[in-house]
Amino acid sequence: MSAHGTRGSGMTWVGRAIRRLEDPALITGQGRFTADLPAAHWVRFVRSPVAAGKILSTIGPAGTMMITAADLDGVKRITPILHKFSYKPVGQPPLAEGVVRFTGELVAAVVATTAADAEDIAERVELSIDETVAVSDARAALKSGAPQVHPEAPGNVILEGKVKTPDFDGVWGTADKIITVNARSRRQNATPIEPRGAHASYDAATGRITLTCTTQMPHLTRTAISDVLGFPESELRVIAPDVGGGFGQKMSLASEYVVLVWLARKLKSSVGWIEDRRENLIAGFHSRDQYITLEGAFDKSAKLLALKTDIVSNIGAYSCFPTTCGVEPLMAMAEMPGPYDVQQYQCLARGVITNTCTMAPYRGVSRPVITFTIERLMDKAAAAFGIDPVDIRRRNLIDRFPYKSAMGLEYDEATYKETLEMAVKAIDVPAFRKRQKDGRAQGRHLGIGFATFSERTGYGSPAFAARGMEITPGWETVIVTVDPSGFVEARIGSSPHGQGLRTTLAQIIADELGITPDMIKVVHGDTDRAPYGWGTFASRSLVISGGATLIAARKVRAKLLKIASHLLETAPDDIVLADGMAKVAGTDRTIPIAKLAREAYTQTHRFGGEIEPGLTETGHYDPPGTFSNACHVAIVAVDVETGHVKVEKFLVAEDAGRIINPMIADGQVHGGIAQGIGNALLEEIVYDENGGILTATLADYLPPTAHEIPDIELHHIETPSTNSITRAKGLGEGGTIGAPAAVINAINDALSPFGVQIDEIPATPQRIRAALRGAEKLA
Repeated sequence: MSAHGTRGSGMTWVGRAIRRLEDPALITGQGRFTADLPAAHWVRFVRSPVAAGKILSTIGPAGTMMITAADLDGVKRITPILHKFSYKPVGQPPLAEGVVRFTGELVAAVVATTAADAEDIAERVELSIDETVAVSDARAALKSGAPQVHPEAPGNVILEGKVKTPDFDGVWGTADKIITVNARSRRQNATPIEPRGAHASYDAATGRITLTCTTQMPHLTRTAISDVLGFPESELRVIAPDVGGGFGQKMSLASEYVVLVWLARKLKSSVGWIEDRRENLIAGFHSRDQYITLEGAFDKSAKLLALKTDIVSNIGAYSCFPTTCGVEPLMAMAEMPGPYDVQQYQCLARGVITNTCTMAPYRGVSRPVITFTIERLMDKAAAAFGIDPVDIRRRNLIDRFPYKSAMGLEYDEATYKETLEMAVKAIDVPAFRKRQKDGRAQGRHLGIGFATFSERTGYGSPAFAARGMEITPGWETVIVTVDPSGFVEARIGSSPHGQGLRTTLAQIIADELGITPDMIKVVHGDTDRAPYGWGTFASRSLVISGGATLIAARKVRAKLLKIASHLLETAPDDIVLADGMAKVAGTDRTIPIAKLAREAYTQTHRFGGEIEPGLTETGHYDPPGTFSNACHVAIVAVDVETGHVKVEKFLVAEDAGRIINPMIADGQVHGGIAQGIGNALLEEIVYDENGGILTATLADYLPPTAHEIPDIELHHIETPSTNSITRAKGLGEGGTIGAPAAVINAINDALSPFGVQIDEIPATPQRIRAALRGAEKLA
């Protein structure tokens, strides 16, 4: 926060590691979750058991209620739109219309008075499908003669982005070495602790529906459902109560929610659905499924001159709403150069339709994959030039700001080289190399891996507009009110799901108004109470909602000073707000801030018409965006006999601008790293050759546990951002972005005596052993 943000307040809540205000209710079991709500009717969905086919018949048990697409007369398809990149709009019916396109697609909904009865009925539904040939791999879908998933997307390409800088060919031809990486990121699932769920209730007095659901975007959920079902938004209220993790999976519109609202209107009653883990794993939106071929042109001094990349992103059977399927391939295209100084760039990025579950954002979106890819490139280049992996990064990291990338992105002030050096010093590389050498002599294989990256955070509507999105999110609105008792309510459009946003926003307001954070209530996740906003995703909420909060709080502060100046008969500039009091500087004349608030409502005649009644102000914020950065370092031990990888140590040097609450910031990084380690080593959705899912339980799909996560050592640099009014940058996704690259580079370092290269995530024991066997055959 700028000096102006706290001038005259005497308070410094920003920067303190205070405990989260939202936690007492959660840890004492008083949280409010969607699954806690009772319903008169419960829904179970009948899902396709095959990846592709024509629906011949769907027959429910006699005397039961079942809904199919034929019943949804007038209901539109969910059809997100892009206006660029040769995008093919493909609509998704809430229930399959005649054909199925992935295993787990909704075919019908059955309704019963209990969830158990609904499940029993669903299992008795007779579903007849004439199965057709499916394609589940993106490269296979691009081949001539591949099954066509949608007639609207011939060749199975739904989106294509191309870029080539003017001087690319000339610079490419001057290279001393061309280094190539063929990277593969397998399909993953966000697996939040709380799966998806929704509860729709009908109000007989008004005809309105209240939809309570596990969403990251309440307002846009309301807009989308109203559009699809064809009724005014005023007839729908959406509430996101406590949400047990989202990670991006809960920001896309779920077809199930559309059906529930339709049923509540039809039955004029309440209807509930809670997803089980199998449904979540097969149909709850997937992520990360990409092939990337990346080539780097280097000069004789190992300076990166140009990048050439081909990105093939498997987007699943449909395009997710609202971000569209462009979110992964277009982000990969835009941000592939990462923190490296390279001005010549060529890229082809394609979104490819397959008979698989729809892809949607997951923490970090494409950046865990592109960071893994370019960091492999750097390690391979270091080996080719015979230099240290740290040294090649020193030669190529951006060190002048502001910096404009080859894609035209403006990087604000950052510390790419500084965080690298901080991490190198803290990890003590020479001491590790000695331990590594000694270990190899004893048959123990240790490795160290580095990952430097930038994290684009807090970007407003201009960034989304560049994608040509029909729905262009970005800005946020916050309404701050001081009530007549002196307590504060901040109503926000962001909708947090575990990030501690209530606490950090309260700290910002507290400094502005000279009160304590426990006097501030943050209201979110209710379209009747919160202003229209875009929810919580993309490391945006503290930057954008925090900026809007600061703007609104400053307006409230200015009004409080005006009121105090009238009552204390002095100039506003002479008044300090601190410790719940308005004080004339240099005197003992004070008045409680609560008294000022009461006067704003009950004594407005005293202000001569100069001050409007009440104490409510609004802040809007739509910033250009800011770049956080970090260096991650992993030390691993690889058992070459079993392929098992143990992460022994993980260290991070992070720069996320001004840190509002260090404890919350550290928690965000810790959680992201845990997910990143899972992405690197364990998590993979596996399809068979017919498009059936083989990983439908947590016995097969393996998220990380505390056993797999080492102690994490964090170091922070705070470089205040000029692109953020609070001077803070986002960091919610950074842990997940950097960890896979650091872990995979460490594995490759450990296996370097064997000439083994692992360029795929997750690096499972089976893949490591296969690579070692391959190396043995070549030896």
